[in-house]
Amino acid sequence: MSNTPMAANPLTRAVLEIDEYASGLGWDQPARLFALVDTARLRAEQPSLADRLGLGDAQETTVLTPIEQDEIPAGKPLDEFLGTIAWPDAVTGCALTVERLMLPPSAEAQVPKDLDEAALTKWVARHPERQEVRMTVAVLRDGARESALRLREKDSATEVLTGSELVPGLAQALAATFEE
Repeated sequence: MSNTPMAANPLTRAVLEIDEYASGLGWDQPARLFALVDTARLRAEQPSLADRLGLGDAQETTVLTPIEQDEIPAGKPLDEFLGTIAWPDAVTGCALTVERLMLPPSAEAQVPKDLDEAALTKWVARHPERQEVRMTVAVLRDGARESALRLREKDSATEVLTGSELVPGLAQALAATFEE
């Protein structure tokens, strides 16, 4: 993941690293969940794991290391799945990458009333202005948040939008995985 641009803070760097990884897998992928761990702590407490992850030679600026978790169960709604997660103390944060369809704000007035979730999904999938987007959202135990959005039609590392409030609902759902 050496092409990740240098970002201002460690969480942004981790989100961009995960976005780059997901980009390398291509589109039409399932959601992926990552634990974010403190790299220095990982090196000190689990040196063999750090070596297997290639962190022995990592730059000292690599503060957070994303570790992909087991596959998210197919057919289970994402919000229900996230409600089952509990992280050990060694996990500093978590991140999720997921693909969705979105519409521009101008399409909101066109949404038919009284559609159930399945009908709305079908309506959005057929809308001529729909965009496919990959969202990577990360949160830390201390409340920090970061997101990266990549449009399929502008699939380039230079076209990735980042910001802490881009996907607030998903960030809140991830933050809830740290609540006891």
